[in-house]
Amino acid sequence: MTRALEITFHRYPIAGEFRISRGAKTEAEVIVCAITDGGAVGRGECVPYRRYGETMESVEAEIAAIGDAIAKGVGRDDLLARMRPGAARNAVDCALWDLEAKLGLGRVADRIGVIAPAPLITAYTLSLGDAEAMGRQAAEYAHRTLLKIKLGAEGDEARIRAIRAGAPESALILDANEGWSEETLVSLLAVAAECKVSLIEQPLPAGRDQLLATIDRPVPVCADESVHATADLAGLRDRYDAVNIKLDKTGGLTEALAMKREAERLGFKIMVGCMVGSSLAMAPATLLAQGADFVDLDGPLLLARDCEPGLVYEGSTVAPPAPALWG
Repeated sequence: MTRALEITFHRYPIAGEFRISRGAKTEAEVIVCAITDGGAVGRGECVPYRRYGETMESVEAEIAAIGDAIAKGVGRDDLLARMRPGAARNAVDCALWDLEAKLGLGRVADRIGVIAPAPLITAYTLSLGDAEAMGRQAAEYAHRTLLKIKLGAEGDEARIRAIRAGAPESALILDANEGWSEETLVSLLAVAAECKVSLIEQPLPAGRDQLLATIDRPVPVCADESVHATADLAGLRDRYDAVNIKLDKTGGLTEALAMKREAERLGFKIMVGCMVGSSLAMAPATLLAQGADFVDLDGPLLLARDCEPGLVYEGSTVAPPAPALWG
């Protein structure tokens, strides 16, 4: 029986506003790819990201273009050659993993060697604002184990100090989203070290991060926009200590698993992150994140409502997906 592919758009309102150095948004726009084979349906969700030149329409077109091949039985390994890394391939790849599980080929966790996936401690993200407002946010969420702080604008030193004062016991990840400069980098790294920050994500713009190779890094620095897939890793060893693996960048769980193995071999710390999406997007990432050094899978916590069924979050802890959701 041939397989059928269906593409649907979904919009989830964000609780409040999600702001980073490049702008703000009030809703998460996602695309769900559903692949049907007989009575079984596999689903995968992706989040198109304009930073990488993606729109809802362009990603929809990429997914639709592979539809005939999917109908003829093209599998996950073939996607690596047929589709570029990015959101579209992520949706199709994760839908195929889920479909295989629904067809009785085994739970995804078992098939990737995660025999007993455990609950994870995830970061909780605080949006960019002025120092006083972010200090209040930090105090409100100081009960959370790990906070991720959006930075990348003038006044970041004051923000870092205010956040540490507001949440003195929480581990902190600072995410500059390419918003620091060569002039501010060294001084902000020193402030981060003074405030006992655990990790700094992508302080300099991708392609203009060579300075990181020539200075002391008193806090580990993690590549995000500078790294997308396995082939990027070798060239980053001199300037980054960790890499953020996101399914929407790698183009799915298949490539992400390969990237994680190679990153570990090269000595990088592993962070598994996400775009702002529903539990359907986070579900495969919770399996990838088993054993990771840092986990940032709080997308559904930032939404006013989630998909049904969703992942189970208890405070900063997220449980692996139930079969009804994914995998």
